[in-house]
This record gives sequence, structure tokens and C-alpha cells, in this order.
Amino acid sequence: MLPWQQKLVRAIPPVNAILAAPAVARLMETHARELVVGSVGEAVGALRRRILGATEEAEVAGLNLSLGAIGDEVAAHLAFKLKPRLQRVINATGVVLHTNMGRSPLAEEAVAAITAIASRYNNLELDVATGERGSRYAHVEELLCRITGAEAALVVNNNAAAVLLMLSALCQGKEVIVSRGELVEIGGSFRVPEVMEQGGAILREVGTTNKTHPWDYERAIGAETGALLKVHTSNFQIIGFTEEVTTKEMAAIAHKRGLPCLVDWGSGVMVNLERFGIRHEATMDELIADGADLVTFSGDKLLGAPQGGFIVGRKELVQKCKKHPLTRALRVDKLTLAGIEATLKLYLEPSIAVERIPTLRMLSLSAAAVEPVAVQLAQRLEPVLAPHGFNAQVIDGMSQAGGGSLPGTDLPTKLVAIAHPAPHEVERRLRQQDPPVMVRIGAGQILIDPRTLWPEELALVVSAMERAIV
Repeated sequence: MLPWQQKLVRAIPPVNAILAAPAVARLMETHARELVVGSVGEAVGALRRRILGATEEAEVAGLNLSLGAIGDEVAAHLAFKLKPRLQRVINATGVVLHTNMGRSPLAEEAVAAITAIASRYNNLELDVATGERGSRYAHVEELLCRITGAEAALVVNNNAAAVLLMLSALCQGKEVIVSRGELVEIGGSFRVPEVMEQGGAILREVGTTNKTHPWDYERAIGAETGALLKVHTSNFQIIGFTEEVTTKEMAAIAHKRGLPCLVDWGSGVMVNLERFGIRHEATMDELIADGADLVTFSGDKLLGAPQGGFIVGRKELVQKCKKHPLTRALRVDKLTLAGIEATLKLYLEPSIAVERIPTLRMLSLSAAAVEPVAVQLAQRLEPVLAPHGFNAQVIDGMSQAGGGSLPGTDLPTKLVAIAHPAPHEVERRLRQQDPPVMVRIGAGQILIDPRTLWPEELALVVSAMERAIV
């Protein structure tokens, strides 16, 4: 330790003096002593590290070691400690289902339902009519059946769990035939073959990466076959010289041999997206109508509900899943069920679902519908940017569905573009705001996509940019 460092370290007030300082004493009145003392230790430790990390005295010449200044540091450390780690983020990237940002935002109806159930007792497993114990799945099973056309339904905590449960209940120790081109890896390095292995099923690959024919399945079926499985490719698309077996074709092959046709269709889309200019994605009711015996899908993707995994289809097969020991380990809680039920009710009137469910509303927006918001945002940013020599322009761009849904599909949009010599530094500063603002960078420009912004968030983006652009 150099002499000037030693002098500064000794100038840091002792802990008992800091605790007695007015600002810190006030903290002791409203917070647990252990928390405040811990924050004092953190503040002092940070000061020591700053002093000892300096290479020359000039770097710490303006360091304020007064009790008042240290008291402010203690308060900042305590506030950070008490601040929720899970926090709201403003998504200005245009990626509608951003996995890192919690995927699907919920409809107001779902939020209200969750709040109402969270704050009071409820009939989660109570049959009010009889006073006896009921089923937690009854709250959403009828809705799922009505919307998808299935005979029965079950909800677990995510789609991977739904696939795991389905295979464990129906295919343990048996071969499950899957196209080689559908053996996908989803987010977090979870792979379909590994989920199958955990479910006790034996993988039987057929076809090639780009082409699988009906006869590939027919030739592979044997005495050990338990089911045929079709998997949504989720986060990639094979184009060019390709061929795949449709659900209807696969179901016909399976049923001819007395086998179930299982479909893992993670995206969970319930409405025809073609009317929004998006390529056709099979809906759950279409898969059931095509002969799928069980279909699994996600809640927090295109469905726009809380995270959950759904199993819908033939009653006797769903019952086998319900009775499997894994079902209890994978079950969902009251808050998830409340949000799912409220979201599913919106689908009883599809036009209302598109209007009220944020994911569908954002996906349905045309570039022409986004443009007025982009123009408004650019105009509101001008007074913030102009003093620093920058401006905002509205340009053509593309949004993405994200979340392992609609791979290869771009959504024409309008972007607010800000040319800046250090765009990554501005992006970093935007992430440090409260709430953090997430943007994209392209061609040396900061890009803001209004598609994923709520009207009230425009002001927050402008104020965050005002602090970040300096």
C-alpha cells in the first residue's frame, strides 16, 4: 500500500461513526439493524477497493469521505439490496416473444384474474357444489376442449414437461418413431432426444435431415413401437429440397397399426395467422381434426398465456397422463391456472383475443399501423437528441416473433433509427436505466421498434434516452 493510499484508507470513518451519522441512523429506524450494518460494510469495502485499485493519487483526488457522503453510499447499497431482482423491462427490440424478457406479456384480464386469486382463498381443489375435493384441472379443461375440439385436457408447468409426461405415461420402454429433421434443440440446450430418454422412450429416427416420407414411418414400425411422434421445428426452418409427412398422413399410418399419433407443437397458436400476412401455422384444433391423438403445446408462446404445458386429445390417453406419478411433480399452481383460464376465455371470441392478448395484437400489426407510433416517437426524441448533434429517422425494418415460434418469419415494421458514433455505449446506458430499455443495434445505429411498446412507454423511452445519450 502506497503512503497516499494508506492515508486515504485511514481517513474512512469507523463503522460506529457511520452508524451514528444522521442519514444512517434514520435507516436504522426503518430497516433491520443487520441489513444496515451489512450495507455499511459494503460501502466501506467499496471505498477501500477504489482506493487500493487506483494507480495514482489523482484518480481518487476528489473522493468524498465525509459521513454525509458515505451515508448516501450506505443508502444506495441498501436500496440495491432491497430492490427486486426480477423487474420490469421495456422491450423496444421488436421481438414479440423475447425469451430473455419473459416471453408473452399477459392480457389485462389475465393479470386481474391472477391478482384476485393471489390475494384470497380460492377453490383450487374444491368442488363448491358438493363441498368435496375437486380437480385443479377442471378449471381449464372444459375451455381447452371447447377451443381445440379435444376430448380431454391436462395442464403442467411447461411444454417440455408435457412431452416428458406424455412419453413417460404412454411409451416407457417402447420405441417412438421421429423424423430425423425434427430432433430439435430448444432454448437452454434442451434436446428432444434427451427429453425422450428421460421419459423412458427409445428413440427411433427415420428419414433424413431434409426429407422424410410416409414409407419411412411404415417400414420402421415393429413389435416394439409405442407411438409415432411429430415435433414442431420450433426455432429453425429447413428450406429448399425438402419433404415432410403431415399430421394427417402420420395419423393415418399410426391408426392403421393401432398406434397413437403424438404431436409436440410447442408454439400453441390458436388463431389463423394468415389473415395478418403471416405464413400458415397449424392451430391446435386443426391438429386434433387431422387425427392427432395427443397434442402438447406451450402457454407462454403464441397462446399469450402464463408459462404452462398443455396436453389435449383422446380422453383415455389424457387419463393415463393424469394418473402418472409425474403429474403431481409437474403440476401448475393457482396463479398460473387463473391466468390461463382468463386467457383461454378470450379465445371464445377470436376477434377479442386478437385485440386483448398483447402477443396476438403485436403480431397482427402491419408496418402501416406501426408507422404513426414510430413517427410520434421520433418527434418526441428530437428535442433530446438535437442538442447533442443527433437526430431520429423512421426507416423500414423487420420485427420477429421470437420465442421459438414462426421460424424464418419476418414482420415488416417501422423503426426509429439514431446514428451514433458509440451505439453500444448508448445501448449499455439504456440497460442501466430504471426500468431498463432494451434496443437493437444495426449498421452503427440504435434501433427502436415500436411494435413491442405500450403507448405509455414512449415517454419512458424518451426520458431514458435523454439520460443515456450524453
